[in-house]
Amino acid sequence: MKAFKYLSPFIFFIGAWFAFTGKGWVVWMPMCWAWIVVPITELFIKSDPVNMSAAEEELAKKDRRYDFMLYSVVIAQYGLLFVFLNGVATDTLTLSDRLGRIFSMGLLCGIFGINVAHELGHRVDRFEQTLAKSLLLTSLYMHFFTEHNKGHHKRVATPEDPSSARYGEPVYAFYIRTILMSYISAWHIANDECRKKRGRALSIHNEMIQFQLLQAAFIVLIGWIFGYTALLAFLGAALMGILMLETVNYIEHYGLQRKQQASGQYERAMPQHSWNSDHVVGRLMLFELSRHSDHHYLASRKYQVLRHHDDAPQMPTGYPGMMILALLPPVWFSIMNKKIKQWQQSMAVMGAQ
Repeated sequence: MKAFKYLSPFIFFIGAWFAFTGKGWVVWMPMCWAWIVVPITELFIKSDPVNMSAAEEELAKKDRRYDFMLYSVVIAQYGLLFVFLNGVATDTLTLSDRLGRIFSMGLLCGIFGINVAHELGHRVDRFEQTLAKSLLLTSLYMHFFTEHNKGHHKRVATPEDPSSARYGEPVYAFYIRTILMSYISAWHIANDECRKKRGRALSIHNEMIQFQLLQAAFIVLIGWIFGYTALLAFLGAALMGILMLETVNYIEHYGLQRKQQASGQYERAMPQHSWNSDHVVGRLMLFELSRHSDHHYLASRKYQVLRHHDDAPQMPTGYPGMMILALLPPVWFSIMNKKIKQWQQSMAVMGAQ
């Protein structure tokens, strides 16, 4: 049962199926579940900071069912994308029905297309990395694979990291900065790698050039098979998935900063440099992404064995609720700026002891 609880996110695939094949209120079911039912539920369910025992962790790491569930996401994601595109292209839809389907597909792009790709992208197995890239293709955000693994994890919680939100920075300003600068950063990383391996950046072996060609071909293929209307709907859904990812990035590191040492290097990324959430529903919904403090402390740790750290700053609720809160900057600042100051004071007391 510990493994099969991670089947719960597949509720979104079921809801999306009804949304993509139905009309009326049913097309909005996935959105209501994600942004009303889950956030309200997490207000009444206590967070669970309990970690596995060493023996349980060893068993979980070797249990392939956790991996197979991620692999099945790829099949379901592409299957539902086909149903979405075909439905938008052939069904007679009202504006509300069309928007509901686009938003539902956007949820799939964010929860599965990018989030599960994030998990698989940290694996060393080439097959799993290929699955990660194929999922990112469904959100047209393949450069995330390069920048996140080789940029963000090195620069997290520093001014050099475009994916770490600064104290007092509204999420809407963060969107512009992180989307643009992360893309530029990915090019720098890929170009440098290609120069080291091939002697020049302009090469088909350049990972970013490969990504652009794949995404362009994917866009052309969708337009050719399903038509202009379906292509626009897909682009809208992909944009929603991207904004979901960047909203998550915003809440994960907002206002947290690693200390710069005399050498100019920053201290190691520790659990206290990422906001953590142990709220159960959000953890399951996002394959433990909300235990983000441990993920940055040890990025190779698989999702099913991520740990709670007592010295990590804790979010007041789960990821879905925090994402809604982030979209209301005055409310966000009034809550989170206060928590940051309290956190800094507690860390100063601990350091003095």
